[in-house]
Amino acid sequence: MKITFLGGGNMANALIGGLLKQGAKPGNITVLELDPVSRQRLIDNYGVTCLATADASAWCADIIVLAVKPQQMQAALQTLTPHLANQIVVSIAAGLRLDTLSRWLGSFRRIVRAMPNTPAMIGAGVTGLCAYPEVSASERQAAESILHAVGSTLWVEDEAQMDAITAISGSGPAYVFLFIEALQHAAEKLGFQPEAARQLALQTFTGAASLAAQTGENLVLLRQRVTSKGGTTEAALQAMLAGGIQETILAGALAANARSIELGKLLDQEGHQ
Repeated sequence: MKITFLGGGNMANALIGGLLKQGAKPGNITVLELDPVSRQRLIDNYGVTCLATADASAWCADIIVLAVKPQQMQAALQTLTPHLANQIVVSIAAGLRLDTLSRWLGSFRRIVRAMPNTPAMIGAGVTGLCAYPEVSASERQAAESILHAVGSTLWVEDEAQMDAITAISGSGPAYVFLFIEALQHAAEKLGFQPEAARQLALQTFTGAASLAAQTGENLVLLRQRVTSKGGTTEAALQAMLAGGIQETILAGALAANARSIELGKLLDQEGHQ
C-alpha cells in the first residue's frame, strides 16, 4: 500500500513511525513538506521519500493523508485535486468537515475524516473516524490501518459525533494533564518536593488508568473498592463532589463540543470566501 502525506508535522511523524513499526516499507511512503529542516528530519529518521513540491508520482498512492493545518488546507489541496481518481483521502485536520473537504476537492467523496489525539505520539492514542457512504468497507479498513498504527480507533456513522470525539478524546489529554497538575500541587502542599510530587501524581494516574483498562471492570465498582466507609478516600471524594467536580467536567466537555461545532462552521465559511 502506497501512502502520501500532505504535510510532515508532528502527527504525520507519529503515523509514519507507527506504520514502519508495523512493517510498512519506507519506499512506499512519500511526504510533501515545504520546510527543508522537517524534510531532512523525516529522511534521517525514517528513510521515506520527501518532496518540497508534488510531482505526478506523489499522487499515485493508494491513500493520501491530509496532515496540514486546517487554515492552510484549501490552498494545499489545489495541487492535489486534478490528480484524484481512485485514491482514498484521509484527513486528520481538526474541524474540517467532509462536505468542506469534498467541495475543496472538486466534489470528490472517497474521504475519511479522522480525529486523533496527542498520545498518538507515543502509540497510545485513540482516533475517531467517519466517512462518506462512497467509502467501501475495505477502503475504511485500509484507512483505519493507518490510524491504528498509533493506537485504538472508533468509527462513528454520524459526522456530528466527531465534535463530541473532539471534546472527549481530542481535548481530553489536556483535562488529564490538569488533573495530574492539581494532584502534584496537592502533594507539594503536603510537603513533597516537586520531583517526588510529580512521580506520585503521574504514577498514581497511569497505574489507575492501566488497572481500569486491563481489568475492563465497571469504573464505579473500581472506585467503590478503593473507598472504605469512613476512610480517607471517602473524605476526599466527598470534598471533590461537594465542589462540583462532575458538573465541572461535564461543563468543560460541553464547552469543547460547542466550540468544535463553531470552529467547523467558521472554517467552512472561510472556504466559501
